[in-house]
Amino acid sequence: MTSAGFNVTSSLTLVGFSSLSGHSSLLFFVFLLLYLFVLFSDSLVIYIICSQRALHRPMFAFVASVLLNSLIVSTVFYPKLLSDLLLSGAGLVQVSRTLCLCQGFFVSSLGGSSYMLLSAMAFDRYLSICHPMHYAVLVTPAKVVLMLLLCWMLPVILVGVSTLLASRLPLCRAQLNRVYCIIYSIVSLSCGGAEAQLSGIFGQLIRAVIIFLPTAFVLYSYARILFICLRRSRSFSSKALQTCLPHLLVFFNNSISVCLDLLLRRLQSNRESDSTVITSILMMLVPTVLNPVVYGLKLKVVFTHVKRLLRCRRDS
Repeated sequence: MTSAGFNVTSSLTLVGFSSLSGHSSLLFFVFLLLYLFVLFSDSLVIYIICSQRALHRPMFAFVASVLLNSLIVSTVFYPKLLSDLLLSGAGLVQVSRTLCLCQGFFVSSLGGSSYMLLSAMAFDRYLSICHPMHYAVLVTPAKVVLMLLLCWMLPVILVGVSTLLASRLPLCRAQLNRVYCIIYSIVSLSCGGAEAQLSGIFGQLIRAVIIFLPTAFVLYSYARILFICLRRSRSFSSKALQTCLPHLLVFFNNSISVCLDLLLRRLQSNRESDSTVITSILMMLVPTVLNPVVYGLKLKVVFTHVKRLLRCRRDS
């Protein structure tokens, strides 16, 4: 105990595993198969984009970045989840506060990067469809690299500051009703005070910068694209919408996950809830699994190269 009367907690307990304890073995194999699928499918599509010169275009650079982001998130999430399922005999998993903060940092920053990459992709599609004559001048390789760096670095910096603030907070509780760590959940365990309020305000600022503003930009870009399509020929509209459909599917897929996350924050309580735990898992699981499926199947040019590559491997 400190002089202020609260505990300086060095370890946290993930109590969400108690909801899964009766099915740990089955869930281990299900999540292992999903992780292997994500590794294979993401790596396959990224390899095809990197190896095929015809796909060395801005749109596919953003697609590869989204899938790389998904690959890193999966590697942060699945291996620890799998090991915890094996070790959670009593349904409780102890994790050091430092490790929890590290996982929360990666989950939050990569989630923000995903949203910013989707907004950059929407901007690319907007320029390509609405300003085709100026597209080559506006979207140069150097500008694509700068946009990618911004999409990756800005969330890392903002979430890094939030993680630093969270690491300084004294915690009055040590139980997280999840199976993985995330920054706002750690902040919710704090004893309150000015530092906790500052961390909460900064968290709201981060959500505004890396989630809500990109969302508004995505919606505006695709609304403009739809407006242009309604004024052009049917063949032009069909081709444009076919190109945008995979990006919209991924965007709505991620948006549903974010909405579930926001709902969890409202429903968060000290009592264990099976629905809360399952929802938090789906929030991580669904985007990582569906992203490579959407881009591998819905982008016709990528799907063609995937079929060609798999056919060549089978014939050899």
